Amino acid sequence: MSRFEEVVAQVSALEADFTKFYEQGNKAAGTRVRNGMNNLKKMAQDIRNEVTEIKNSKK
Repeated sequence: MSRFEEVVAQVSALEADFTKFYEQGNKAAGTRVRNGMNNLKKMAQDIRNEVTEIKNSKK
């Protein structure tokens, strides 16, 4: 479950930057949001690969 907790922590860390970008128009916060979302994408792909590997090893 630690992988899930990492994803939740990443999303929580981005919350302030989402607010700054969408509500206050802070462009630097938008850059941090894009970088954070890219990290989430990488984390999601790693988790997908791990799940597939575990699923296939149990056959």
